[in-house]
Amino acid sequence: MNTKRFAMDYLKVFVTFLVIHLTCLVNGDEHNHLYKGNEEVVLWMNTVGPYHNRQETYTYFSLPFCAGPKDSISHYHETLGEALQGVELIHSGLEMHFKEDISKVPFCQVNLDDDKLKAFIYAVRNHYWYQMYIDDLPIWGIVGEVDETNNKYYIWTHKKFDIGYNDQHIVDVNLTSEAKVELKANTNIEFTYEMNWKSSPIIYKDRFNKYLDPKFFQHRIHWFSIFNSFMMVIFLVGLVSMILLRTVRKDYARYSQDEEVDAMDKDLGDEYGWKQVHGDVFRPASYPMLFSAIIGCGHHITLVTLVVITFTIIGDLYTERGSLLGTSIFVYAVTSPVNGYFGGALYAKMGGRIWIRQMLLSAFLLPSLVCGMAFLINFIAIYYHASRAIPFGSMVAVACICVFVILPLTLVGTLLGRNLSGQPDYPCRVNAVPRPIPEKKWFMEPLIITMLGGILPFGSIFIEMYFIFTSFWAYKIYYVYGFMLLVVLILMVVTVCVTIVCTYFLLNAEDYRWQWTSFAAAASTAFYVYLYSFYYFMFKTKMYGLFQTAFYFGYMALFSIALGIMCGTVGYIGAHAFVRKIYTTVKID
Repeated sequence: MNTKRFAMDYLKVFVTFLVIHLTCLVNGDEHNHLYKGNEEVVLWMNTVGPYHNRQETYTYFSLPFCAGPKDSISHYHETLGEALQGVELIHSGLEMHFKEDISKVPFCQVNLDDDKLKAFIYAVRNHYWYQMYIDDLPIWGIVGEVDETNNKYYIWTHKKFDIGYNDQHIVDVNLTSEAKVELKANTNIEFTYEMNWKSSPIIYKDRFNKYLDPKFFQHRIHWFSIFNSFMMVIFLVGLVSMILLRTVRKDYARYSQDEEVDAMDKDLGDEYGWKQVHGDVFRPASYPMLFSAIIGCGHHITLVTLVVITFTIIGDLYTERGSLLGTSIFVYAVTSPVNGYFGGALYAKMGGRIWIRQMLLSAFLLPSLVCGMAFLINFIAIYYHASRAIPFGSMVAVACICVFVILPLTLVGTLLGRNLSGQPDYPCRVNAVPRPIPEKKWFMEPLIITMLGGILPFGSIFIEMYFIFTSFWAYKIYYVYGFMLLVVLILMVVTVCVTIVCTYFLLNAEDYRWQWTSFAAAASTAFYVYLYSFYYFMFKTKMYGLFQTAFYFGYMALFSIALGIMCGTVGYIGAHAFVRKIYTTVKID
């Protein structure tokens, strides 16, 4: 078939793209972190901004700092992940060489006119910090300090670098800010620096450990949360296997007795419960195009989450600037056939015919949400002249990835899904006319089931959310991805168990609208996560300002949507397997 040949051609393109990218990952690093003799060492100035607003950052030289005299440096290549994260490395202009000590020496002067004085005073008053890099090792320093008793403002003018080396590697960098100078109008401020090199016992692969905080992430409350979540899994699995399955077994026995009665008794309508809706339970969900696109996207997000976490555990991606974000974009792009396969197959099973439109919706559902939110926040970042403003070139690169990688690979997956798994194989025949849904108690309504369904899954990840939020919105580096993988797996098991229980109660109330309900009941976990983000913002942070607030709640909304799609898809998968099982086991006339 032409479609199969077309799919195979695109699979070859996919494999080629994968090999090329992996080759670049192995051999494409500009810096090999090896230094010889007096080889040049570059000090990169990154960003500056208020301490309490971590994402509100500006270029270092947006403040009236001055650069050193050196103007020629080795070439530096910025990655897509760095550009999207607002990394703007600018050469400091300072002369530095490997193992070469430099005594205190001036490198520039600044004359404080009114504008420069106001800029420095504003930065000191708002606790501005700046970030630098030496050999990809981050360094933080504070601009100045306030003497509140005398209402005076001071700036630190001397940077003292103590750099540790082990053989040919730089393994440790420390900055000491000295020489406090009062900010006064129409005065000259001289900036100085010095460098001290010393041998260090730290080995290269452990040089990033100093930035980690084991006392915070491996605190006993973290272990307790994991244990608590694990006990919740045991409880829920026991609930499903011992109580729910026991109830279903009784239903099997009752229905088996019903099969032995004569036809006249059957006509009296003795059947009740979930067997009553056997002719409607496999009816296509309402809005099948949207539903199948969301389910396909959920399979995709789930796979990307597990793969990226695994890669991070293996490769310590958190130690390199932009590596985690760049890897996530790459994995999301090359695994796009998963989205098309499951979404296209489900849409075909539901009898959908406008498959091209469904494929486009599935391919661009999540990218359009992310790009739309980033585009809105970008306007605010541009207004603030913040470094978080995404460059136009990076936008074009992301758009090209969506059009030339994600879209074709999603098309391949859709074609394969429709041809290989798109035939309906339901164990029950679907009635031509939908059965009316009887009235039921208020707590059996889909809306109530949806709101209750996310409480236990949220409880299983509640503590871990605090650590993740603190890592992203405060000055902590999240590195316990083994914990994260365990928590994600626990979340999936809890979600499946809760969704199966919710689906059974809904079907037992003779309501066959289980597809959207099972998805929504599991996805409501994200609603509670977003509510928690409000609590975290108000009581756990000191963030302020339009930019930081928009950035926080905008990207937390995206995080919650992605989490909701993932949890909803996992819940739907579990509910679908459960429904097929019970209706396959019971003989339906």
